[in-house]
Amino acid sequence: MSVAGEVRPRVHPYAALGVGILAVSTGAIFARLADAPALVTAAYRVGLAVLLLSPLAWLTARRELLSLGRRDLALAGLSGLFLALHFASWISSLDYTTVSSSVVLVDTNPLWVGLMTPFVTGDRLRPAMVISIVVSVVGGVLIGAGDFAAGGRALLGDGLALAGGVSAAAYLLMGRRLRSRLSLLPYVTVCYGAAAVILWALVLALGLPLTGFTAGTWASFAGLALISQVVGHTTYNWALKWCSAGLIAVSLLGEPVISSIIAYFLFDEGFTLLKVLGGGCVLVSIYLAARAEAPVAQE
Repeated sequence: MSVAGEVRPRVHPYAALGVGILAVSTGAIFARLADAPALVTAAYRVGLAVLLLSPLAWLTARRELLSLGRRDLALAGLSGLFLALHFASWISSLDYTTVSSSVVLVDTNPLWVGLMTPFVTGDRLRPAMVISIVVSVVGGVLIGAGDFAAGGRALLGDGLALAGGVSAAAYLLMGRRLRSRLSLLPYVTVCYGAAAVILWALVLALGLPLTGFTAGTWASFAGLALISQVVGHTTYNWALKWCSAGLIAVSLLGEPVISSIIAYFLFDEGFTLLKVLGGGCVLVSIYLAARAEAPVAQE
């Protein structure tokens, strides 16, 4: 069914966002378990997701796919470019700076969404949404406080992570704009497809290894593609039809909170008081953003 025919979602958008948060939160865990270069990990994540979604899109939305105009194809491709830049820059940043520094900087995307929203989508930010964005950034800073590294390599990593946050914001905003008139499968197929082409081109150009990985790494690639990308990102893209990019960006901050909890049990990574306080701020910001969106969701 086309977007134009979708009047009311069968699933409440907030319930979908909850599923999306849980699924996306596995990304950092799978990426850590994968013993492969960052770009290769990103390329397999998006590439396998495209292989899974393309047949379904062709079977259920072939007519819409074939009827996409040049403008929509270009915008979906541009969204895919920003998605590729997000994965390439953020995952690569982990080779140069600390995990906490990288997560804090990439999670500034709500700030960039807030700044760019009026110009890209025309949506007006509610005061409560602005407050939630500020609280979310404060929470992110608290989570990474004391972990910011110094030096040239660290500075490069911090810059890559920041670029990952900006590109993630642009990816969400482009999706918000397109999902108002495109149904889900055609949009994500073109978007993920464009990201996959770009990432695989980078992998081939740099001569990075494509095979020879352990069974655990292949399993991590599969988990990234199926759970983190197909379930996680696709759920967020579905919700973009009914939720603002600001709410999506803020809700994504649940990812480091849940990832930290999972890492605590899997990798015995401890918590600090600042991380707990930061996680609390993130959860409060999600609640405030949901409250700000409540009238829109009811409509």
